[in-house]
Amino acid sequence: MTRIPCAILGAGGWIGQHFARLLDSHPFFEVQVLTGDRNAGRTLGALWQLAELPPPRELEDLRLVRATARELADRGVRVVFSALPTEEAGPMETLLARSGIAVFSNASAHRMDRGVPLLVPEVNGAALGRPPRGRAPLVTNPNCSTAGLVVPLAPLQKLLAPREVHVSTYQALSGAGYPGVPSLAVTDNLLPFIPQEEEKMAAESAKILGWPARGRRGSVDLLAHCLRVPVREGHLETVTVRAGRRVSAAEVLESWKGFDPLTEGRSQGELPTAPRVPVLFRSEPDRPQPLRDRWAGEPERARGMAVTVGRLRVDGPFVRFVLLAHNAVRGGAGGSVLNAEYARWRGWLDARD
Repeated sequence: MTRIPCAILGAGGWIGQHFARLLDSHPFFEVQVLTGDRNAGRTLGALWQLAELPPPRELEDLRLVRATARELADRGVRVVFSALPTEEAGPMETLLARSGIAVFSNASAHRMDRGVPLLVPEVNGAALGRPPRGRAPLVTNPNCSTAGLVVPLAPLQKLLAPREVHVSTYQALSGAGYPGVPSLAVTDNLLPFIPQEEEKMAAESAKILGWPARGRRGSVDLLAHCLRVPVREGHLETVTVRAGRRVSAAEVLESWKGFDPLTEGRSQGELPTAPRVPVLFRSEPDRPQPLRDRWAGEPERARGMAVTVGRLRVDGPFVRFVLLAHNAVRGGAGGSVLNAEYARWRGWLDARD
């Protein structure tokens, strides 16, 4: 099978390097270009920051370059995976799509744009719709805290008929990128404010889960507190749902257990980054934990893509649980790679692929 030539934008950063790791020897996508203005001329191996993981063998000697949308198109790039900062991503991703290059973005610039899918395939795969005609697709994945939240909420929607969702997030340092938060700000400390994070969670969750606009019938209020904590990777979130109907803990667990909407694509080998079990429940009273659960997910390519839930409690109309998601994988590069696999499977990447 001929692999689709692709590029990683912002390959020198934290999410860019997770893209490189996930796309190394990928069955459908072949990375031919790495971009990074600040690190142009340096090899990926020399820039490697993911200390617990080796640099990808296929890509570690590839040098980062500066490249315009036209230059990428002239080099035969068909797909880009964007880890650009938001202010750079907006215009660059628009130019890329206009140049005929499919864009799968981790940036926030286009997430709320009308006509741009904000995609989590297990949750709202139908949002992809039919392949666009006459233009290349631009597909986004949500904020890292939103990505972890919507996966376990999705199978509970019909069961709970939620009215309110209260969430507090305890977000890893890597969610701020590299070099991230100054060490003196987080040593012996927590930061109770992450700019725009709470607003993003509310708006993006509503778009992904199909909640009506606030104040309309069927709307759901999402109230978030977002904190930065001294953890390297893995966002932990405590969730309280005020349900519209009474349910038992057993019903909640059964909904999570039976949640596997990508079975067909995964069984056909089309979605190698999709985890076999998207929502993994741990019954231990002290789970999930970032150190023990952030790499949840099978098979090997799907490590870090499962969302781990625990501490389930049902008290009247309130359903409470704790979740843990790998912010750089499920909430970052892995989400975009799965989106690209899903788009390819659904025919969004044309016959030349």
